[in-house]
Amino acid sequence: MTKVPLDTGVEKVVDGLGANLSWLFDFLSLLIEGVVNAFSAVFHFPPTLLLIALITILAYYLGKWTFALFAAAGLLLVDNLGLWEHTMDTLALVMTSAVISILIGIPLGVWCAQSDRARRIITPALDFMQTMPAFVYLIPAVTFFGLGVVPGVIASVIFAVPPTIRLTNLGIRQVAEDLVEAADAFGSTPMQKLVKLQFPLAMPSIMAGINQTIMLALSMVVIASMIGAQGVGADVYRAVTQIKIGQGFEAGLAIVVLAILLDRMTQLWMKKKRSV
Repeated sequence: MTKVPLDTGVEKVVDGLGANLSWLFDFLSLLIEGVVNAFSAVFHFPPTLLLIALITILAYYLGKWTFALFAAAGLLLVDNLGLWEHTMDTLALVMTSAVISILIGIPLGVWCAQSDRARRIITPALDFMQTMPAFVYLIPAVTFFGLGVVPGVIASVIFAVPPTIRLTNLGIRQVAEDLVEAADAFGSTPMQKLVKLQFPLAMPSIMAGINQTIMLALSMVVIASMIGAQGVGADVYRAVTQIKIGQGFEAGLAIVVLAILLDRMTQLWMKKKRSV
């Protein structure tokens, strides 16, 4: 019996999907590219100093004056380095990946929490998604969607969605059983029980998953630049290929500032919602 190499079999499956579902991949490509362009237009529309002022005010509202000072100083530094436009492109890529991951992750997390069979099926898939090297995701993404920002978003979603699914499932399962039984005793429908009881109590866990998803999506920007995604990641990749230490440090510093702002803002917003 002739053995077929695994790589040959996988390539045949990918080629078959690309040929038979090209219409679906074209539709998804247009949709994702439209969302990225919409976010990019929103972030590029205001004058730079006005947007920095708005972000600083939001940082002060969520945290303390020290965080607002860091936000203003960090963003002014990014602008002074000449990386503002690329940073906004990166932010658009991250926000698109995060929104898609949340829209996929929360329903799947709810399904896992309500069905042990679904949890047993989805959990190994999440383990596979988190342990497979991120570079591997780029190959089928490029095959299906070509070069550009769309395969970068797809790869980011695959890499970033597991925390939202896992922590949504965990948060809902940790809701006290006696509260669930009380809701059932009062005649609550499954949707009422989910929306009015389980979601509010599980929100800290869900928000922690969203925070981790945003951070993982941001960590993919440099890898996504290898297949044509624009932004600060492209500056890092260019600096690596040309051995320009200073340029790479500046681009890396812009990513660090953006990562700290996104991380702290989501955490502070979660704390503020919890205290209300």
